[in-house]
Amino acid sequence: MDRVIFHCDLNSFYASVELLSHPELRHLPVAVCGDPASRHGIILAKNEPAKVFRVKTAETIWQAKRKCPNLVLLPAHHGLYRDFSRKVNSLYQEYTDLVEPFGIDESWLDVTGTLHLFGGDGAALANRLRDEVRSRFGLTISVGVSFNKVFAKLGSDYKKPDATTVITRENFRKLVWPLPVTDLLYVGRAAAQVFQQFGVRTIGDLAAFDRAQLFQILGKNGAQLHDFACGQDRSPVAPAGQYTPPKSIGNGYTFPNDLQGRAEIKAGVAQLADQVAGRLRRHRMKCQGISLAIRDPNFRDISRQTRLDPPTDLARELTQAAMELADSCWNMASPVRALTVTAIYLIPADEAGAQLDLFSAGQDAKRRRLERLENTMDVIRAKYGPGAIAPASAPRDPGQERHAPPPGGSLPL
Repeated sequence: MDRVIFHCDLNSFYASVELLSHPELRHLPVAVCGDPASRHGIILAKNEPAKVFRVKTAETIWQAKRKCPNLVLLPAHHGLYRDFSRKVNSLYQEYTDLVEPFGIDESWLDVTGTLHLFGGDGAALANRLRDEVRSRFGLTISVGVSFNKVFAKLGSDYKKPDATTVITRENFRKLVWPLPVTDLLYVGRAAAQVFQQFGVRTIGDLAAFDRAQLFQILGKNGAQLHDFACGQDRSPVAPAGQYTPPKSIGNGYTFPNDLQGRAEIKAGVAQLADQVAGRLRRHRMKCQGISLAIRDPNFRDISRQTRLDPPTDLARELTQAAMELADSCWNMASPVRALTVTAIYLIPADEAGAQLDLFSAGQDAKRRRLERLENTMDVIRAKYGPGAIAPASAPRDPGQERHAPPPGGSLPL
């Protein structure tokens, strides 16, 4: 018997939550954004009227205002969004204990075992959930109903807002295969570029492509994407509340002032690496690779990644590896607007092992001292707050000294 999987997606989530407090703005184009004064001036979410003007998430405020001069901007309240997310997921758990969040505004539900309790009709239950979310919280969801997680997600994206789309074994070739291949879950930019080289533009093109050749081109990921396109995703929906280890851990920051020179760039990298390392330790994970993304003042991005041996959760080692990437790809005379440091290829810390060669006994002892030091920092932060202690090389705001006014004076205009 086929499973019955829902993917529930809260429509324009941040904007919809904000408009609960501003009902007079519902008919106007509205966007939730970061703080322009601190240069976090990007669009985080937008409502349906703003989408008419092609306002996009992650574009800058000035780009959005150029498209829509009358765009109303509202500040973000992330604690409020987390609260609504918890409440909505609690509602889902009234229908099944298999509820797996996918970000703050999306969740999969496996109702296979409970559907008979609610009438036995998947589409009818999805419509009931939509009504419940609207009546309880004043929000709307789009629901995809299918026999696997990947197609359920495609269903929730297929028609918005406040809609139910059913994708079955009988209709998925008609509904799914004409869609762009980039709509398929886990088709990232790199895979999309490879697919384009081979003329794969739609999900149907991917399904028709030779699976063995895809394996040769993209490895296991290529074969898995082919299975997804053919409707052969068998991944389970995790039980509600079950801990799912992260696949990567990253932190990014747009600095109030452009970083100038290698010393400031390293300070910024160290700041982010320290935060990433702390999160790795909280999850009891170590990383076997690191990725660094650099953005210049003109919003041009460059990213590089490398493998790490041995695996690590140490800020110092993450900083060193990230700076080696920066030195290999960036002109240190060029200003930097934003940095992102991401730990990748994660494994449980207890499986990592030392992985040191026979000549590394001294290095092993040094790493253990560093581990004790950073664990001690974790304890201090847990007791006194995240800002209680930081590496001397990682000021909270790299570049601030250069832009600070002199004592008793002011910066020249």
